[in-house]
Amino acid sequence: MTNDRPIARIDEVPIGKTKRIDRASDAILLCNAGGTLYAIEDACSHDGAEFEAVDVEDCRIMCPRHGALFDVTTGEALTLPAFLPIRTYALRVEGNDVFIEG
Repeated sequence: MTNDRPIARIDEVPIGKTKRIDRASDAILLCNAGGTLYAIEDACSHDGAEFEAVDVEDCRIMCPRHGALFDVTTGEALTLPAFLPIRTYALRVEGNDVFIEG
């Protein structure tokens, strides 16, 4: 299933930055790692803290509450206290528009 409405525009997420997208069922964090956009769940798997407004460094983001690092390309938890991955979402880019797949 494809979402036919764009969730954001590429130029809304500068390199090294994030943008939160609120949906009815969840919140997604768009992450620009070196010019490539990734989408992850906006909730730390350790305690549910939001990542919103964190920077992306070397494809990683840090939970602002306890410092756990996550890989935005895979959702993998890289450091404690988190050990479970976070959900990732497939993206589709058409021109300057960004869509969530599925």
